[in-house]
Amino acid sequence: QPQLVESGGGLAQPGGSLKLSCVCSRQIFSSEPMGWYRQAPGNQRELVALTSGSTITYADSVKSRFTISRDNDKNTVHLQMNSLKPEDTATYYCFLRYSQREYWGQGTQVTVSS
Repeated sequence: QPQLVESGGGLAQPGGSLKLSCVCSRQIFSSEPMGWYRQAPGNQRELVALTSGSTITYADSVKSRFTISRDNDKNTVHLQMNSLKPEDTATYYCFLRYSQREYWGQGTQVTVSS
């Protein structure tokens, strides 16, 4: 089973930036959906950004602020987060769909506060 390990979370001020990274323990292929979800306390887990083949999907709330990228040679997906807002505060989870199953990382906390 593939394992996903996130890094890069932390504390940022409003308007600041953070970059999240997720490394998969196995080779990833561009056709496999991979990306990021987040969950704030009391809320459901929601899609942030997802890449699959040539398709990239962003939540409306992060469009033009967040950028997802993947490096299949390094089995890695990144999430560059700019112009952060307090409402971006959440635990961010890396996601991979492989062989018709879903896999999740352990989560990394992002807190946006002054």
